[in-house]
Amino acid sequence: MRETKDIFYWIAPELAVLEKTLCEALASPVPLIAEMGMHLVRSGGKRLRPALYLLAAKSCEGFDEKKALPLAAAIELIHMASLVHDDVIDHASTRRGAATANAKWGNQIAVLAGDHIFAQAFLLVSGKGYTEAVGDRMASLVQGLCAGEILQDSSLYTAEHDLEEYERRIAMKTADFLATCCELGGIVGGASPEVCEGLKAYGKAVGMAFQITDDLLDVTGDEERIGKPAGNDIRQGVVTLPFIRALETSPDREELCRIVTNQDMSDEMVARAIEIVRASDGIDVARARAEAYIAEAGRVLPEAVGGEAREAFLRAAAYIGKRDF
Repeated sequence: MRETKDIFYWIAPELAVLEKTLCEALASPVPLIAEMGMHLVRSGGKRLRPALYLLAAKSCEGFDEKKALPLAAAIELIHMASLVHDDVIDHASTRRGAATANAKWGNQIAVLAGDHIFAQAFLLVSGKGYTEAVGDRMASLVQGLCAGEILQDSSLYTAEHDLEEYERRIAMKTADFLATCCELGGIVGGASPEVCEGLKAYGKAVGMAFQITDDLLDVTGDEERIGKPAGNDIRQGVVTLPFIRALETSPDREELCRIVTNQDMSDEMVARAIEIVRASDGIDVARARAEAYIAEAGRVLPEAVGGEAREAFLRAAAYIGKRDF
């Protein structure tokens, strides 16, 4: 599988500047804050959200790198802060193969670090001449992330899920974020409202595919490749599409129901739950759903986006649908 730096080579110069901007943004006279910031940057990440934003912005005639970069960094900081908080909520010890902030410094410091990074994200764009629409989208983005997490946490360790509820949940947690990134790129690049809406629709579709694929990897992947323990979602009580399908159709659905509703799930129970899902058509159904969203992304991409930009958008969609980490 190609790395994201290969997928987004058209915006490679901007992504290189982004890394420097992130390091500068997370620098601090407080040694512990600076140490945590560097740990988070060096832990890596796909930089998918700012990459899509930059791709959308650069595809527009009004693209200005100096104007676009602060918002790109702010987008990644918002994502970074949300992951720090997610790891506290999930009691996670590793992410991308590295220790989480809460594992290294404890929950209290990790929560405060997440808050600090959220604040830094908004400081990055303050006074940079962005329109009111940019501020509105950023605030709504954070609201949506929180609402999605609340929605997910309110249904943990339950077996009563369906496709509609699942897709509403992943839209709020993931897809709406990617949609906003693409829309913001259009806004900052000076695109028409119609093009901005098309970019937003593209981002929403690839965001849905991204999260479904991520949920699939939790069932089909291995810890070394995905950077976190396999079966982590179900262990945390998060019932994803492959499990929803298995709960509907598997001959072992009653056993699976007992497992997914057990808050004291053992390693053996997690392994058995994954075995049941793999024996069902849950993986195939989820994969087909992700592929349908990738196809939708290609259909809704605005015709005004052409040339290298269009090729990059289509490469990104293909990558998201087929990634294995």
